[in-house]
Amino acid sequence: MAQNDPLLSLKNAVVYVNQNTSSQTAILNQLNLDIFEGDFITVVGPNGAGKSTLFNTIAGSKILGKGQLLHRGRSIAKESIIKRAQFLSRVFQDPKMGTAPRMTVAENLNLAAKRGTQRNLKLRKLKQKRSYFKEIAASMNNGLSNKLDVATESLSGGQRQALSFLMAIIKRPELLLLDEHTAALDPKTSAQLMIQTNKNITEQKLTCLMITHHLDDALKYGNRLLVLGKGQIVLDVRDEQKKSLTKENILELFDKIS
Repeated sequence: MAQNDPLLSLKNAVVYVNQNTSSQTAILNQLNLDIFEGDFITVVGPNGAGKSTLFNTIAGSKILGKGQLLHRGRSIAKESIIKRAQFLSRVFQDPKMGTAPRMTVAENLNLAAKRGTQRNLKLRKLKQKRSYFKEIAASMNNGLSNKLDVATESLSGGQRQALSFLMAIIKRPELLLLDEHTAALDPKTSAQLMIQTNKNITEQKLTCLMITHHLDDALKYGNRLLVLGKGQIVLDVRDEQKKSLTKENILELFDKIS
């Protein structure tokens, strides 16, 4: 792949609800998007704009009705969620969705570290990995590193979501999808998780799309911002152009597209 070729592309992407019925509706409507390696893209838009559908289409839980979905120039539109999980990871809004509740923090991290590899009956070798797991847990700066032997269901919501995030990035995915991953947390915990999220993404140079309803976060973090409306991208800005945007600019745009 040439340096300027996109990592992932959607070309004239259409996704329907109630396809082939009289109430067929396009929830992605001729959407075009190129995602480049190293992009940290914040995604905003009014309710019903197509944000979650975009993520579901990329991850494989929604099927393209028309158009193309390309990973490094190769069509993946018919590939399964499991197949796509070999190169992408996703963190959901609900802290309970990304972890196994009765397994310890260390066991969850060990499970994530083996994603995509052949499972067998070998010893888990948790002791050998313990110092590494403690190190990456400490990167979240929220006490998670002191709870490696605690069952995940006993963690706070912020710690559990931090664990979900670490599990998603532990194998350095080519593409990380953050689906409102701070939305279920209180403001202080949400802000803390965003700081550590940004630190990990920028230091590891991960490629990331992040849906958020916090416009301040959308403007503060990332090098690129997308505004979706009625299944289309109505604004796509990066770098200096993104820095010049204000929350009022985005809210005015929301009013126009709602």
